[in-house]
Amino acid sequence: MLDAMIEFWNVTKTYKTRRSDKVILQDFTGVFPRGRSIGLLGRNGVGKSTLIRMIAGAEYPDRGKIKKNVRISFPLGMIGFKGTLSGRENCRFVARIYGLDVRAVERFVADFCELGKYFDMPVTTYSSGMRSKLTFAVSMAADFECYLLDELLSVSDFALKARATALFEEKRKGASLILVSHSPGEISRLCDMGAIMADGTLRMFEDVNEAIAEYERVPLSGL
Repeated sequence: MLDAMIEFWNVTKTYKTRRSDKVILQDFTGVFPRGRSIGLLGRNGVGKSTLIRMIAGAEYPDRGKIKKNVRISFPLGMIGFKGTLSGRENCRFVARIYGLDVRAVERFVADFCELGKYFDMPVTTYSSGMRSKLTFAVSMAADFECYLLDELLSVSDFALKARATALFEEKRKGASLILVSHSPGEISRLCDMGAIMADGTLRMFEDVNEAIAEYERVPLSGL
């Protein structure tokens, strides 16, 4: 087998709905190679976010095994902050869960977010932009060998977006990336491999642009 960053062995995942079972993956065996960045494409509802959660260990397959051979981040965009806690308290909570240096995480996030007095106020008082800043900063506060991103930072603040992009580009110099995005251009820019999820399958493409071309070529009903 290839030098594997992540290995999937006969992985099956389904969800029960009122009408039928929704198949996310059906008996999938494959590899995400080490040192590669993979863009994950698929129509809404096929299970891209579920796959990211399974890789992170936040959900488990119904059958099969997912083996991680590198240190993988928690998914950017999926951190569940406790609204009654302050930004600072949430940083400490996440750091303890993942075995990170609590004070280092707190200092990094405070410096990046520049939330001022809001850093010590409940997250329920935050605007969506402030939540995005906090989520991104917490996700970037530790060094991982692979980052999981369910959409990149989405904020209107141009200065913040520039800082976030610069930070992320620095991180990915020495790390891989698994990115879910609705923007083929974003995937083409940040990834070198592609994968298409559809109807319980996961098709891997050595060339990310080949994956994008296939994704855009097949009509909606075909995926």
